[in-house]
Amino acid sequence: MAFPAAYVAPWGMPDARARALLLDLDGVLRRWPADHASRAERAAGLPAGAIHAAAFEPALLRRAVTGAIDDAAWRSEVALRLSHHGPIWSALQAVTAWSASPGVVDERVRALVARARRTARVVLVTNATDRLDRDLRALGLSADLDAVVNSSAVGCAKPDPCLLRAALAAADVSAGRALFVDDTAANVAAAVAIGVPAHRFVDVAGLRAALVEHGLVGGWLDRDPG
Repeated sequence: MAFPAAYVAPWGMPDARARALLLDLDGVLRRWPADHASRAERAAGLPAGAIHAAAFEPALLRRAVTGAIDDAAWRSEVALRLSHHGPIWSALQAVTAWSASPGVVDERVRALVARARRTARVVLVTNATDRLDRDLRALGLSADLDAVVNSSAVGCAKPDPCLLRAALAAADVSAGRALFVDDTAANVAAAVAIGVPAHRFVDVAGLRAALVEHGLVGGWLDRDPG
């Protein structure tokens, strides 16, 4: 839901609340178990940290999250790099195990997002591969969002302001009428630099305080019925 710019609150004053919540996925709404990669590494006899080092090497990761290569090609390249530590079948085993889970939704964040969505559009803005839609369906999140802005579909990734501008367009709001939430300092700084109010996610209490500050929860429209 979104209100027109001329919306006036019941007390007769122009409504200055945020009209859109631009939300990161990983580290905010989605969590990964602490041993997510290490279990796959141990099972395949790989050294600790090998999957992270291969998958998140900056140049390779950038190609994956900007759509230069698709998710399958990214994971194949990760397996190839892991094969330097042992046989390719072992590397493929590790990547298959590591890739199996879509992660876990932080239900506390999800509940706050649902409350914010009563009065504002919620747009997911995330650096992701073309597997994102599948993960959102598996996590049951698709129906909780008004729009999804995926870096691999847009062709640019945070902290490039290109992705934030795409999210503003998807939300149909101006920069000053949105709130951007991300767990990475550089992404938050990039949002502020183009005039988007932003909150760096650290914990649920801090997120709730930011949503209250920007009028997204706790207001008269956020009251439970009854």
